[in-house]
Amino acid sequence: MFNRLSNCHNSSDFRNLAKERIPSAIFHYIDGGADDEATLRQNTKAYENCDLVPNVLKGVEDIDMSVTVMGQKLNLPLFFSPTALQRLFHYQGERAVGKVAEKFGTFFGISSLATVSIEEIANSISSPKMFQLYIHKDKGLNDSMIEKCIEYDFDALALTVDTIVGGNRERDFYTGFTSPPRLNVGSFISFATHPRWTLNYLLREGFSLPQLQDHIKQGTDITISVGEYFNSMLDQNMDWDTVADINKKWGRPLCLKGIMSVEDAKKAVDVGASAIMVSNHGGRQLDGSRSPFDQLSEIVDAVGDKVDVICDGGIRRGTHVLKALSVGAKACSGGRMYLYALAASGEKGVEKAMGLMQDEIQRGMKLMGAKTVQDLTRENIRFR
Repeated sequence: MFNRLSNCHNSSDFRNLAKERIPSAIFHYIDGGADDEATLRQNTKAYENCDLVPNVLKGVEDIDMSVTVMGQKLNLPLFFSPTALQRLFHYQGERAVGKVAEKFGTFFGISSLATVSIEEIANSISSPKMFQLYIHKDKGLNDSMIEKCIEYDFDALALTVDTIVGGNRERDFYTGFTSPPRLNVGSFISFATHPRWTLNYLLREGFSLPQLQDHIKQGTDITISVGEYFNSMLDQNMDWDTVADINKKWGRPLCLKGIMSVEDAKKAVDVGASAIMVSNHGGRQLDGSRSPFDQLSEIVDAVGDKVDVICDGGIRRGTHVLKALSVGAKACSGGRMYLYALAASGEKGVEKAMGLMQDEIQRGMKLMGAKTVQDLTRENIRFR
């Protein structure tokens, strides 16, 4: 394992190692997007249309990569976007990612569909904590998650607003991915050819979704695809009044995850959000939608002085972070950038992946002549 991990120097390397080490259906769940996956590809490709313009002779031996997001000081302008079902990718799951977030002094988020509990994360991880809330039809479930986050002193609530219905994730149809994994001929063969993953999954702590298990069985005791889960379990009547009500109950920094238009960004300000994540759910919902980076400048221009704008999606390199910060994002976040590493090698993989990103951001800032994140402005970039 160590030798293989030592050969991982970028996100593509972690992706290739993950593909070798975990069953096909689970890899393609991480890797895939909606429909033709055009938006999935564009999320990263968008950064290629922007060039950095460095300044030199700035005396950059000591630089400061820290930012303040939703009142929390982060040691670097990048954090782990909350993602579901991490126990399926590696037996260490969210515990591994949380420990790495703690080491790097950045936000760590868990999902409503996390495989560890709010209580455990609160008691074991000291870095700033974010909870990603999916609004379910079961109002008791929604209230339970919000109340637990208040009780256990989470720092921010990220309300996901772009999953009114599930995206058309065709790879999941081909592979038969479900939560929990369904055993059939295809999955049996894949499990058998990945014995390390299979033994860890079967012989270690059982798979569960602690936030949900006292309210609904789907996803833990009843197998279901993610698309089916969104379509049947989530509240399709959620609107801006819903957001305002949640903000009153929560009473702490609220982030809306999945904002892609200026109109919605302005409404987020009106309902009292502290931050927005410019995000298209990693290209897994509406295929053909714009990339977060392509939308970033007009959203920053509209509300950047009123809320913290976070660029979420397509981040694979430290230079992508620098470009988003130069446009005006307060910070960046991502999922696949660490999920490939988690699937490949657990905590060690995530730590190396984030270490590489930190090094790239630091090196890039020095090459840009930027001593602080605030030194990165639109003067430093040109769009083709």
